[in-house]
Amino acid sequence: MNTKKLIDEAVLLPVEDRAFIVDTLLRSLNQPESEIDKNWIAVAKQRVSEIRAGEVEAVSGPMVFEKIWKRFEQ
Repeated sequence: MNTKKLIDEAVLLPVEDRAFIVDTLLRSLNQPESEIDKNWIAVAKQRVSEIRAGEVEAVSGPMVFEKIWKRFEQ
């Protein structure tokens, strides 16, 4: 099967299947470093836990960028 035909068939797949294919291909290019990934997973789980427990308040992306731009306007 040539590359164009493969891509033509892949774009017809459901979005979940396409996302899985993309993720798999990207991982094949950039091999994850398991120790770093484990650390990031631990941080992400901790942050989700803190948000769910009401210990911290989530800030939207646009609000974060607004605060950053305000800092540079001074």
